[in-house]
Amino acid sequence: MTNASGFIVQRNQLRETRFIDDASVLAPLGEGAVRLRIDVFALTSNNITYAAFGDAMKYWDFFPSGVDGWGRIPVWGFANVTESRCEGVAAGERFYGYFPMSSHLVVQPERVRESGFVDSAAHRQGLAVVYNQYTRCSADPAYSAAHEAQQALLRPLFMTSFLIDDFLADEGFFDASTVIMSSASSKTAYGTAFCLSQRKSGLKLIGLTSPNNIAFTESLGCYDQVLSYDALPTLAATQRTVYVDFSGSAPVRLAVHTHFNEQLAYSCAVGGTHWEQRGSGKGLPGPAPVLFFAPSRSQKRIADWGGAGLQQRTAQAWQAFMKPVTAAQQPWLQVVRGEGQADVLKTYLALLDNTVPAREGHLLSL
Repeated sequence: MTNASGFIVQRNQLRETRFIDDASVLAPLGEGAVRLRIDVFALTSNNITYAAFGDAMKYWDFFPSGVDGWGRIPVWGFANVTESRCEGVAAGERFYGYFPMSSHLVVQPERVRESGFVDSAAHRQGLAVVYNQYTRCSADPAYSAAHEAQQALLRPLFMTSFLIDDFLADEGFFDASTVIMSSASSKTAYGTAFCLSQRKSGLKLIGLTSPNNIAFTESLGCYDQVLSYDALPTLAATQRTVYVDFSGSAPVRLAVHTHFNEQLAYSCAVGGTHWEQRGSGKGLPGPAPVLFFAPSRSQKRIADWGGAGLQQRTAQAWQAFMKPVTAAQQPWLQVVRGEGQADVLKTYLALLDNTVPAREGHLLSL
């Protein structure tokens, strides 16, 4: 049998990395277990957010590293069943889901249905169920072999975008006339801007980004205005405004709260792309930041609409989003593929340094 390997990082020092031998995942399978060969996975700034919030949001708990103080960063991708001792899951089947940055994963499927299964491994009990679900590609109405890369890179991010848009609309946009988004060139941010722009609500959508990403962010066409972070003071502070924070930057958060102060209607904390600038949200002018947790919003909408209802709504929004993402002329996403430890490490470090071009999406394998 082939070798197995995994990529781990020091949980409190994300620049410290190692590749480890994962021989344990190649041991004989127990009853009901399934072995998966992880074929490809997406690596984006979203995964840096998983690492940055790994302890607070229990992201490290999904795939224990077995090495004290070190963790496996979760990623989204596709895997093939190489061996199964579970009825209803056959060798050769392909699944989409949540994986470690590794070559293999052993799961313990339960609730096996035509659509897929849930991993019931003991260490995943009590964690958000949306991350424990594995979707059978052959039964997934949203699956397209030609667009696997886009699904791995954008589908989980777009789900968060869809749910943020839904939440803000459900709250009447907190009676605001403007929504400001930091890290506006990031995939989750521009997915949110796309969803908001489709509503034709009259909201003004403003994106904050680094100078290097202004041209790309403007080219998307889903923001009414794009500014560099240092240009924030040029905005009028007379209109009620919602801040959606994808950067996690404490200095940017302080600047937004100070500038808008009582006109800031709501402060929504989502991501941590500027992971080295994280800090406390206590003592800020205006409303206290509130963390947005997509699985909780998803569960609310499943209760409201049913699972099929949520799937139908997100599928419709996803299809609309795919048009500009895959456009023949100037697509929003350029897929970059890599294989092996060197490519994984290079991409990971570039994401930490925020040097990956905004238009790129990296699809990797070990």
